[in-house]
Amino acid sequence: MADTQVLGASVERGAEILTPRALAFVADLNRRFRPIRDRLLAQRAERRAEIGRTGRLDFPAETASLRAAAWKVAPAPADLVDRRVEITGPTERKMTINALNSGARVWLADLEDANTPHWENVVSGQVNLADAVRRKISYTAPGGKEYRLRNDRVPLPAIVVRPRGWHLDEPHVLVDGQPAVGALVDFGLYFFHNAHELLRRDSGPYFYLPKMENHYEARLWNQVFAHAQESLGIAHGTIRATVLIETITAAFEMEEILYELREHASGLNAGRWDYLFSVIKNFRDAGEEFVLPDRASVGMTAPFMSAYAELLVATCHRRGAHAIGGMAAFIPNRRDSEVTSRALAKVREDKQREAALGYDGSWVAHPDLVPVCREVFDPVLDEEPNQLAKRPRLRADAARLLDVAATPGQITEAGVRTNLSVGVRYVASWLRGTGAAAIDNLMEDAATAEISRSQLWQWLRYSVRLTDGRHVTPELIHSFLSEQRASLRAELGDQAYVSQRYAEAEELFARLVLDSDFADFLTIPAQSLIP
Repeated sequence: MADTQVLGASVERGAEILTPRALAFVADLNRRFRPIRDRLLAQRAERRAEIGRTGRLDFPAETASLRAAAWKVAPAPADLVDRRVEITGPTERKMTINALNSGARVWLADLEDANTPHWENVVSGQVNLADAVRRKISYTAPGGKEYRLRNDRVPLPAIVVRPRGWHLDEPHVLVDGQPAVGALVDFGLYFFHNAHELLRRDSGPYFYLPKMENHYEARLWNQVFAHAQESLGIAHGTIRATVLIETITAAFEMEEILYELREHASGLNAGRWDYLFSVIKNFRDAGEEFVLPDRASVGMTAPFMSAYAELLVATCHRRGAHAIGGMAAFIPNRRDSEVTSRALAKVREDKQREAALGYDGSWVAHPDLVPVCREVFDPVLDEEPNQLAKRPRLRADAARLLDVAATPGQITEAGVRTNLSVGVRYVASWLRGTGAAAIDNLMEDAATAEISRSQLWQWLRYSVRLTDGRHVTPELIHSFLSEQRASLRAELGDQAYVSQRYAEAEELFARLVLDSDFADFLTIPAQSLIP
């Protein structure tokens, strides 16, 4: 313990989480696995440089025999057999209760893209998770409204925790003088405090794994799982993990990722926004054929996105794993029936497409959308809990996965302005401590901010022509930002504009967009601006 320091300020009930034994467990994970993590992050940069030089990706030749072999992942535990509706959201206390009361089959408890890693959020999120696991969570809002878990006999959702990606450190915890790996802090604290309790309640420690780029990173997670289970005397294979395939490089290694985690794997998820971000990031030096049109026009029916969505289902079902669809960003507005009607229609259309493709379930971001998703999947599933019996035959086709040039759509002034608006407003929200923000009736998180930022960078890089004939230039970006700043100041007032951190958000976002070097993740420089 002498070599583990907690630098963060005191958080209410934090002592229940940051116990000496829990911190020792986290420190052990870091000492064993941080060196491997560091090496894998360095290899990411090397691979991206190669993609930039060649403009190509392909399925690994060295694992062809693995892809041809007959093998399956471990059977799903009872409470993950039926995943037709999964609700996502941060571990803020009220949202935790609302998610657990939503009627969804799974709650994705998000410690990643929907959460700002303020130290208070990191620790209080673990407090809330521990209370949720033990079904003793409640909350009284400042106005006096009480939130409690429903007491009917309907089972509450299985809890699946999404820790931070491998790239983020936790600067408030030092192990041997180095910041701890954020993923290992999130995983370690949750697993240490809740694994035995979950098993006692006929559930288990389940995780969503984000931002992985290859099967070596999946192998590292598998090593973490094996060691953690052995350390706490829990049977090997108890942990179950669903991997978000949200990078273009991981899309070429879906089978290998499942294989590495086969004793712990339960599925793959189609993480669409980060996937688009990854395409731009990896192919940013590969030519204009990889330039994407306005974000709003790049749907899952674009040829390269459709290829990815279809391959994910075929891969999962061949290997006995669940295929989980992504999140439609549209959310209802209880004060505006027209907005709600449009949102419900968009979400229903999205879920119908996924159910028809063979997905076993899908994500929603709001409790009011749970019935919509369920109404779509119920008749498709009929009496079955999933669609694993459907085995679509699909030949893995690298050319289809990389056919970005065939994406329909245009690059418009409105697209530029939307990306700037979403980027600045989301970053301001993130800096204030809210990582899931409703902006223009869409649920935005770090992934959607990243696609906004990376698109602007890409359009600047290639000086693309807008539909009105103008080129995207630094001068145009500065002009639009100036107009946006004036509008926000007029709407909020000068004092609120500063206190709500819009000035800092604009400075950071503009720097990342205009810099000639592409930052791997906006959350890394942003992290230095939060407590």
